[in-house]
Amino acid sequence: MDLFTHVLFAYLVSFVVWGPSAPQYIAAGALAGGLPDADILLIPVAHYFQLLRHRGIVHSLVGITVIAAFGSLLVHSLPYFGTASIFLYFIAMEIGGLLHIFLDGATQYSITPFAPFSTRKIEFNIDTAVNVIALIISMTSMIILLAEHGAVSSTIWIETVWILWGVYAGYFLLRILTWRNANKIKKEKNYLKAIPTINPFVWELVNCIDSKKEYNIEYQKLSLFKKITAKKHTLHIIKKRIYSGPVNSTKEALNRTYSAALKKNKFLALQFHFGEAFANRDVYKVFWYTIGDRLFNLTLGVSGEINRHTGKMQLKTTFIHLHKYVRE
Repeated sequence: MDLFTHVLFAYLVSFVVWGPSAPQYIAAGALAGGLPDADILLIPVAHYFQLLRHRGIVHSLVGITVIAAFGSLLVHSLPYFGTASIFLYFIAMEIGGLLHIFLDGATQYSITPFAPFSTRKIEFNIDTAVNVIALIISMTSMIILLAEHGAVSSTIWIETVWILWGVYAGYFLLRILTWRNANKIKKEKNYLKAIPTINPFVWELVNCIDSKKEYNIEYQKLSLFKKITAKKHTLHIIKKRIYSGPVNSTKEALNRTYSAALKKNKFLALQFHFGEAFANRDVYKVFWYTIGDRLFNLTLGVSGEINRHTGKMQLKTTFIHLHKYVRE
């Protein structure tokens, strides 16, 4: 989930917990709601210490408790927060941290909340990790609250917070209901996963087998409004096969570019991914893209071409417009 949504959601929940008479604890909760994502600063050393990776130990119960403990001592001495109870600051920041890992656990990216004692993962697939709709709502809400700060009566401010709380509650309720419906259809059609998209009424049904020797995937776009699924897309990739010389088909073009595309874009490798190819004079145009993460049919991926006669390829990371290459 994006940082704005983490902070604002923690702010709104903290408001419900503490009430308008305790703004210092509300602010502490909002601060803690965003702090776990500071682990991106640890990326340079995360290669050597896996626990420090993004969504690692900092996104666990141990991590947020340590943050809350040190944070309660720090905010207690800051001018804005004031000298209130250190214990209550700790509780406020612990709640904020719990809300952070709750939101991350609700996305299609897994977290390990019991690290370092357990590697058990939580991943509910209710929403995408970065949802533009949620991001716009969060940024707009923060602008409204900042604009009202000190400019309106406390009554209006409280009413605004409750309205925003209702907007967020409604959004998550909608996400949960469509998630239940999509997973019901997933079971009926014997798919492995139902992947959320930015639109809560559009999901991707996916089956995937990823082994050392091959990568097999099939997916269908699911429209909950229409209650039907569109065309089924299938792909079979043979891994670690040595290719050289002319490229004889679109299937071979995809097989040859598969490993190179994943190396070109590490994010692509972490997601369910799919490839399309078509002939264009002396080359095959190839497009590798993620499944689920799309905005107005744009998705992050790798595009390029491979020469039909020599096998020489040129690939680049880019955004791909699916409607141009994929019939759904």
